[in-house]
Amino acid sequence: MNKLGSKRTPFVFIIDFKMQNNVVIPITDIKEHRIQFQVNNNGYTHKKAHEPYLFSKKPITFKQYKKSFNHVHTEISKGNSYLTNLTCQTEIETDLSLKDIYNKSNAKYKLLYKDDFVVFSPETFIEIKRNKIYSYPMKGTIDANIPNSEQLILENKKEAAEHATITDLIRNDLSTVATNIAVEKYRYIDKIKTNESDLLQVSSVISGCLPLNYNSQIGTILFKLLPAGSISGAPKQKTLHIIDQAEDYERGYYTGVFGVFNGNELDCSVMIRFIEKNGSKLIYKSGGGITINSKAQDEYLEMIKKVYLPF
Repeated sequence: MNKLGSKRTPFVFIIDFKMQNNVVIPITDIKEHRIQFQVNNNGYTHKKAHEPYLFSKKPITFKQYKKSFNHVHTEISKGNSYLTNLTCQTEIETDLSLKDIYNKSNAKYKLLYKDDFVVFSPETFIEIKRNKIYSYPMKGTIDANIPNSEQLILENKKEAAEHATITDLIRNDLSTVATNIAVEKYRYIDKIKTNESDLLQVSSVISGCLPLNYNSQIGTILFKLLPAGSISGAPKQKTLHIIDQAEDYERGYYTGVFGVFNGNELDCSVMIRFIEKNGSKLIYKSGGGITINSKAQDEYLEMIKKVYLPF
């Protein structure tokens, strides 16, 4: 990435959660790798799929979820983490192919990687433009159809604490690669359309200044910031150890990042809203942040609610 960046050669990158199986491809070579992508489509529209389709989900039982939740909550109560992002696998059934889902999806970021997985993510990880770096942590989700949902999510003490923790973590992460760190906008609402109902999600904007030659250090900058704080937790290293113990599967590319450097600017997304092919099955991976005030039943239902198609 540093080599391509120093030459201002446009490229696509896909980095898995543990930063072990990474793909970096010059844009000129993208077709031969069977990858389709769309980055920061600000003009995307929320259109319903015209053709009928099947979609059902088979989440893990509450008993299974609570076992992982209890482990995380115990570690938090010991002071080993303030916030841990706990994720799970949900088997889904649909008559749509991964390519169908990619084509129909309305999302800010989309990625179809061969016939292995599809991503339709609403969350930006970082943007770099005009020598400034921006991050947009997204923490806090509620069903938009609930009466006074916006007020409820913004006034919820658990959600407020979770968002404050992640904002502080991202601010500290950015300070390792940039100067003049600032929270430009705090806890604003985005609405996301799904095949079941609308969701409200809470985000913030954090920025910093990079050196003029940042393009020659793109890979170094990115890997210093990974994994993303919004899908790991705080403090990051201890929390990653807790995640390894609590989750009974490998995240793989889920909650990693993908994006594009266009020769001048960089834009990338956290790979949430993720469907993976596992043999003959389709697996949807989802989760949420756990704090000391979290309730297992609420977090279980939020994890299931995030299993959706964005059309």
